[in-house]
Amino acid sequence: MRLGFSYIGLIYLILLYVPNIIWVKHQPKDYELYVKNENKALLFMERTGEILATCTALIFSDFNLRKWTAWCWWLVISFLLMVLYEISWVRYFRSGKTMRDFYGRLLFIRIPLASLPVAAFFLLGIYGSNLVMILTSIILGIGHIGIHTAHEEEVFGERKKPHGLMRVGKGFLITLLILLFGIISVVIGMRNVRYIKHYVNLFRGVDEQSYITLGGQEQYVLMTGRDVKNPVIIYLHGGPSSPDAFCTYAFADHLTEDFTFVCWDQRGCGRTYYENEDTDPSNETASFDRALEDLDELVDYARERFGQDRVIVMGHSYGTILGSTYVQAHPEKVSAYIGIAQVISPEKSERAGYEMARIRGHEKGKDTTALEKAYQAFEREKSLPNRMALRREVMKLLPAKKQDQAFRNALSSPYFGMDDLKWFLVQTGDEEDYYRLNRQLFDTTFSFDIDHLKQDYEVPVHFISGGDDRICPVDPIRNYKDRIEAPKKTFTELDGCGHNVQYTEPEAFADTVKQLLK
Repeated sequence: MRLGFSYIGLIYLILLYVPNIIWVKHQPKDYELYVKNENKALLFMERTGEILATCTALIFSDFNLRKWTAWCWWLVISFLLMVLYEISWVRYFRSGKTMRDFYGRLLFIRIPLASLPVAAFFLLGIYGSNLVMILTSIILGIGHIGIHTAHEEEVFGERKKPHGLMRVGKGFLITLLILLFGIISVVIGMRNVRYIKHYVNLFRGVDEQSYITLGGQEQYVLMTGRDVKNPVIIYLHGGPSSPDAFCTYAFADHLTEDFTFVCWDQRGCGRTYYENEDTDPSNETASFDRALEDLDELVDYARERFGQDRVIVMGHSYGTILGSTYVQAHPEKVSAYIGIAQVISPEKSERAGYEMARIRGHEKGKDTTALEKAYQAFEREKSLPNRMALRREVMKLLPAKKQDQAFRNALSSPYFGMDDLKWFLVQTGDEEDYYRLNRQLFDTTFSFDIDHLKQDYEVPVHFISGGDDRICPVDPIRNYKDRIEAPKKTFTELDGCGHNVQYTEPEAFADTVKQLLK
């Protein structure tokens, strides 16, 4: 819901009002006789909807053209409806200009001069993800279509209703469309409400989605915060290649009063991948060393932009491999490090998870055959599909007490876009194809052992984990914390949470972060 002039809205209003102005001098005969019978409540809703639609179409820039994605089809369909609307007017002006001409159907569309513009503005609201336009169109539709439906029935009499299967099919289709557009409207509404909360960031802070040049690539960065003078947190997503910038608001909104929060779709994934797909479709440049260099450039960018000598580095899962390695290499640029679900050794973690699940399964008298077969396959070939199959079996026997809300957060996210959806489909598609696309990063991740890094840190180090995390179990992390040296070191366990602790208990997680960095 971005305020600003909409030239698309202006075009729609011209298409709407010009034929209506011409119509004033070409009204059908006896039209004034029908006006006397108009329902006053519907008339009020029609007038209210007209005023709101006119204002809304002009003051939100959400409706303007943008980079093409599948979501833009809403605009295409909406504009086609406006084209049909103009055709309906041309047909009327060339007719005998009777009431029957005015209310004649266009193809199968009843009262096209009333229903088409309402539907067009409704779809324009969906294209712009703007709840105000959606609600305005509904108000306008109830009044405008309601009035002209009554006039149509007066002119033609009650039309014959379809029989049998046709009536059932029509009812089913209408119900399906109401359900579909209802769900879309609710999701857009949740996104709008969440985004409105971020307007406060614009006064002294930042709320910005942009592409900045890192290592010769334009890479997607999201920055939010109430005051640009606050300390900066740079968040590194997991995976590798599992960007979640669109979800981070769930916990970041609880941090932005005290910090400027920066998250980033790393090279080779998410929005960054699609921005550079033409030049690097196979992710040849997406290596771990290159990721470290990209991160260093991002750190320098944040330090310069926000006037900070140092930043706080926060990594999740694979992001802790990147984060801990970077912090040890550049302590002069970092004030603190936070590892969420710190990776110690994926190889050892998979085995530890298997042993824990096998023992728990036997204790509860459950069949562990599938688990043992998955482990044997993993030992034969440590591929991504085998690794994921083993994890799924482990999670069946050792589920987290509390479930993360990442999917729900994505649906109601004010930042979720079509490129995010496209990448999600890549991640949940063929695992071999996904592995090949990011082979270099996966190979680095699977062979990682944190004991190969130095055992001393020059900055405070804080680890936060879910007590029921089976991917990065808490005991190895706690043991690692005990054997490293750092100016300050802590380990915090949030009971019942799994691997995505920041999305399971976002407010508790944020409170923990604030307390640790206080």
